[in-house]
Amino acid sequence: MVQTAGLVTLTFVATALIIALASFVMGLAGFGIGLVALAFLPFVMSPVPAIVLTTLYALVFSIVILAPLRREIQSVQMTQLLIGTVFGTPLGVWGLAVLPATVINRLIGAVLVGMTALEWWHLAPRRLAAPGWGYGAGVLAGVLGGAVGTPGPPVILYAAAQEWSPRTVKANLLAFFIVNQAVILVGYWWADLFGADVLKLALWLALPALVGVAAGVAVFNRIDARRFRQIVFAVLFVSGVVLLLRG
Repeated sequence: MVQTAGLVTLTFVATALIIALASFVMGLAGFGIGLVALAFLPFVMSPVPAIVLTTLYALVFSIVILAPLRREIQSVQMTQLLIGTVFGTPLGVWGLAVLPATVINRLIGAVLVGMTALEWWHLAPRRLAAPGWGYGAGVLAGVLGGAVGTPGPPVILYAAAQEWSPRTVKANLLAFFIVNQAVILVGYWWADLFGADVLKLALWLALPALVGVAAGVAVFNRIDARRFRQIVFAVLFVSGVVLLLRG
């Protein structure tokens, strides 16, 4: 755990900068706080509190950012994603029990890099309207969430192929993650991983987190749909590379 008493240490400063950067990405794209933070936080603090901390921030920020975008939620597609996730999660838990996490992480990383390459080469699908795609993305999100705690990629790729506006994409990603992160936090609390130490650390890091997410939201309000799509796939590419290298 990062020491927060006494003088501010270099470790605490590094942690604050990581949280600020990850929160900026969250405010800008509507996702990515965990992908960014967990690529770096394990170098400065234990992985378990790092995971719980970023999950807590992800839930709180998702609720706050979604408030002005709530009318953009597409209820039909959200229902499909959530139903699919319910059925996919048990399979993911089974995969976690039989497959090494590093193998699954690298498979996810390869898929993200591949999908980004297709996007940059203008080969990625622009429209996936059939109901089956929503259920399929939800199942994959459940599988990945249950296996390695990263349900986002299938939902993000699905949202990017709906021809939605940036506001609609962001609103639906946030709505999905609110449900997902809330369930995960309950699980952490049940397993006695979400306690006073994490809450104390979250309060100490609240200022850089708030500054980061506010800056991200401000930038989001100034970008167009084409630029937003480029940012989404850039974040996915970096995340994919990190997963491939870290495993």
